[in-house]
Amino acid sequence: MTHRIGNKDVAQLRGKEEKARTRAFNKAMEAEKQAIARAKYRNQVKGQPAPAA
Repeated sequence: MTHRIGNKDVAQLRGKEEKARTRAFNKAMEAEKQAIARAKYRNQVKGQPAPAA
């Protein structure tokens, strides 16, 4: 986004397909992060510190 062509940012020149691909990739990465976080704390008792691994 910082790179500019004339008076437009490069992001403004991206096509619909590329924007959709980027959005899908971002959603997939976020879902993966959430799944890892859920798995990490799945069996933990609320309010207690995590057991030493």
